[in-house]
Amino acid sequence: MKSPVALLACVLLGNSLGSAQTMSSMPPTKPSAAVHRDSTLSRENTPRHVAEQHEQDALPVGTPIRIKLETALSTSTNTQGDSFSGRVAEAVKLNGRTIIPVGASLTGRILRSSEPRRVAGKPTLQLLPETLMMPNGESYTVSAAIVDTDAPKTEVDDEGRIKGSGMTKADKVEIVAGTGTGAVVGAVAGGAKGTLIGGAIGASVTTIHWLTKRHSADVPAGTEIIMELSRSMKVIPDRAGERQ
Repeated sequence: MKSPVALLACVLLGNSLGSAQTMSSMPPTKPSAAVHRDSTLSRENTPRHVAEQHEQDALPVGTPIRIKLETALSTSTNTQGDSFSGRVAEAVKLNGRTIIPVGASLTGRILRSSEPRRVAGKPTLQLLPETLMMPNGESYTVSAAIVDTDAPKTEVDDEGRIKGSGMTKADKVEIVAGTGTGAVVGAVAGGAKGTLIGGAIGASVTTIHWLTKRHSADVPAGTEIIMELSRSMKVIPDRAGERQ
């Protein structure tokens, strides 16, 4: 017969083994909701997740961007390859969020500068926007075309070229005035026959003078130009810029 001490030891050993078996059969404990939320917040703060979150904010083709030029441009002084710069004059928004803030800078170069004689056509400037830099220092490549400008005596054609004036009313008045002056001088010198000769001479001299003159396409600093994106543009907005 076992002693009471031996019996007590057996009972305690049996209880310990039973508890161990119960704990081993229990399913693993799930992390608390608080821990799950913390891990989610931690993921949302990673740069990669921020980038993924804003991928839907890509500006679509055709998005207009208003730029105020900081560089004066003219067909009389600028040539192909010259650089120009400007700043965004109106915030560009998408889905109620500011994507490009006012003050972002644009740089580019002149793709074409042409100033033919008036008889050969209109003076033309074609600008190529290249880089957009945000106030936070982030820079992006821009593919866009100029669609409008408020520069005086200019127009923008379907190919994004800024064109100045060709033959104007003042030019026509100059030709008529030259012809008339020649006719008057001819009439004084030789009557009706002199009128014809003088008119022809006056017209020839005026036309030659007109052919040698050129008109310029001038786009002063401070001019507002509007460009439209020709390729979609993904931009991660500056947090400070979103409040504008």
